[in-house]
Amino acid sequence: MNSRRRQVLVAALSAVSVLGLIACDPNKPQFVSIDITGAEYARGFQLPDQNGQMRSLEEFKGKVVAVFFGYTQCPDVCPTTLTEWVEIKRQLGADGDRLQGIFITVDPARDTPEVLKAYMGNFDPSFLALIPGSPEALAQVAKEYKIIYKKVDGKTPGSYTMDHSAGSYLYDPQGRLRLYSRYGNSVDGLVTDIKQLLR
Repeated sequence: MNSRRRQVLVAALSAVSVLGLIACDPNKPQFVSIDITGAEYARGFQLPDQNGQMRSLEEFKGKVVAVFFGYTQCPDVCPTTLTEWVEIKRQLGADGDRLQGIFITVDPARDTPEVLKAYMGNFDPSFLALIPGSPEALAQVAKEYKIIYKKVDGKTPGSYTMDHSAGSYLYDPQGRLRLYSRYGNSVDGLVTDIKQLLR
């Protein structure tokens, strides 16, 4: 092997070794969810909850905050996701009180405060539902969170459904955006992710 080839081979092996060390860094958390630390979106919200109280991300410092978009008449994704978050909270045990679920409706026309109070009560009364008060407010928060939503007409004017993004955003106890969890991630995996964020 000539010296030029040897130099190229040594450089390539060194690069692979360095990458291997980076990938195996024991101090770097390994998440099931997608690590989006430092993203320039999903920076927060300022919306009323189902009790009429204005809410912002800053007031939940010290907790992991899970933000999910949906609507109460969703037949599958929304109740499944909220049920999973209830189970995640249960599995966290004593740390369960350090998880704050936030459900932002994409259907404020039908999801009134009364409807949302009853809906959230079916899952966990400590979870909050936020209500964009106008189409413009909904469009603004959807843009900030890079989520999509679309009304799909039904057989009658009130029987429409809403197509919408189905993932959850996770913030650490310092209020920093850290993870995006796709719909369908395992409960056990999310429990592990949250425990890492709480550390």
